[in-house]
Amino acid sequence: MFTGIVEEVGRVISAPAGNLTIAADGVLEGMQKGDSMAVNGVCLTVTSFDNKSFSADVMPETLNKTDLGLLRPGDGVNLERPLAANGRLGGHLVQGHIDDRGRVSSVSRRGEALLLSFDVPPKLMPYIVEKGFIAVDGVSLTVVSRDSSSFQVSVVGYTREHTTLGSRGVGEVVNLEVDIIAKYVEQLSKPHSGGITIDFLQEHGFLVG
Repeated sequence: MFTGIVEEVGRVISAPAGNLTIAADGVLEGMQKGDSMAVNGVCLTVTSFDNKSFSADVMPETLNKTDLGLLRPGDGVNLERPLAANGRLGGHLVQGHIDDRGRVSSVSRRGEALLLSFDVPPKLMPYIVEKGFIAVDGVSLTVVSRDSSSFQVSVVGYTREHTTLGSRGVGEVVNLEVDIIAKYVEQLSKPHSGGITIDFLQEHGFLVG
């Protein structure tokens, strides 16, 4: 589990098909092979590392359904280690399982805040509510407003400076993970759904099959 509170912005060193090597600093502390790392909100497994970078394999399905397949050397990526058992939940529960990709539709200023709007696949809109949580490229954000096909967030100065969101432009692709609570509510509200099932828990990462 992650929280959507980005620890640092890493830089892509290389991005051959099926692998990423990322320059990093603080997140390398205590790192071991097999550790999880959220890269732009995608939970990846560390395969190797040194004192300046780490590498992770990326499956074809992940490349096709996230923005990781679009990364090039020099690109910034949001990095977060998993939440420690005694850690603070500063954002919201983020699984690192991307639901789909969105696209930046507008960028504007409102005082000190940066307003970002995103076009969203229709299947995700039922899970997005005003004042609710959403993770955009692994960043925990609050939905300011929504309509039938898009939503808007307000990004404060600290988040702009310490994540990649401050440099996002119109047309760019982002990873979206909706709030898991919305999925639970939907599952429980389905007639004859049987409530939360073992298959549902496995699908969303709470059980290992």
